[in-house]
Amino acid sequence: MKSTSKRPARAASNLRKRPVRIVALGGGTGLSTVLRGLKDFVEFRANPRPGEKPPKKSQLRPIADLVAIVAVTDDGGSSGRLRREYSVLPPGDIRNCMVALSKDEHLLSKLFQYRFPAGRGLAGHSFGNLFVTALTNVTGDFAEAVRVSSRVLAIRGRIYPATAQNVTLEAELENGAIVKGETNISRSRQRIVRVCLVPPRVKPLPETLAAIRRSDLILIGPGSLYTSIIPNLLVPGVTEAIHKSRATCVYIANLMTQPGETQHYSVADHVNAIYEHSRKGLFDFVVINRKVIPAKILRRYKAEGAEPVQSSAAELKRMGIRYVTGDLARYHRVVRHDQNKLTRLLLEEFVKRHAQ
Repeated sequence: MKSTSKRPARAASNLRKRPVRIVALGGGTGLSTVLRGLKDFVEFRANPRPGEKPPKKSQLRPIADLVAIVAVTDDGGSSGRLRREYSVLPPGDIRNCMVALSKDEHLLSKLFQYRFPAGRGLAGHSFGNLFVTALTNVTGDFAEAVRVSSRVLAIRGRIYPATAQNVTLEAELENGAIVKGETNISRSRQRIVRVCLVPPRVKPLPETLAAIRRSDLILIGPGSLYTSIIPNLLVPGVTEAIHKSRATCVYIANLMTQPGETQHYSVADHVNAIYEHSRKGLFDFVVINRKVIPAKILRRYKAEGAEPVQSSAAELKRMGIRYVTGDLARYHRVVRHDQNKLTRLLLEEFVKRHAQ
């Protein structure tokens, strides 16, 4: 099946038979889920610590490098408060990615995730957010603060903000209203027509573009379509770097729609919205859940205006996009991707068989 875009058609087999370089773009809990599952398959020598011995050949793992590119438009909660008070980029999503990639998620990770329950000015803040903010003020550079924090947690991978500039997300709604700020956009129940960055001509980090250019596999999603996924692609240079790369580009589709933001959206609707904000033909594959959600849970979601994202397989075929399905959902009180099953699918379909 050929792509309908001018971008060279690529397949999972394009990945060379060696440990692969992966770039994952997104934000929120979705990106953390992907990173947490893949980190155990990253080569030890990808980011060796001082004194660490190189692994034996039999211990080599299928991922040579794992890079997270994180949206920085969050303006709510602890991140929003620090952003307004100290003029720093929002550290929350990046902190979550650092914890997800940490070698062991015990004491230090728990410390970074610790949220102060009380105290004037402290209540609601997480220690990790305060740590990154303090380091930003000490170093004068948010990206450097992230690098230093990552070393403290001994993470298996690298993390870059999509841009180091302070940006705001703005949305045009179906009724013509303009909503400013990620939090306000998420709360809106009107259908979103388009989102943009303010200011629009921000600069990407050179390291971000370099990681994309060197990558073998690019993962986008899961996550909030308009507030976690698309903001990364609005940073000038990012979409073009993905388009020009030889990497296989995979979109991991959301499990459930979001009230207002993606109400009644199918997988194809999600893809089309991304294409409208970036360019057509960006994806080679889409990963879709096929596990049925119990009716009891669906009724609760329906009461809140949400439903399962329909696969729209026929439309994806017409768009020239291949898809892979799996039983990827887990549910208790909420529906989430099963981290282990998603990781296994990504390894089997796009990583392991091409790294041996």
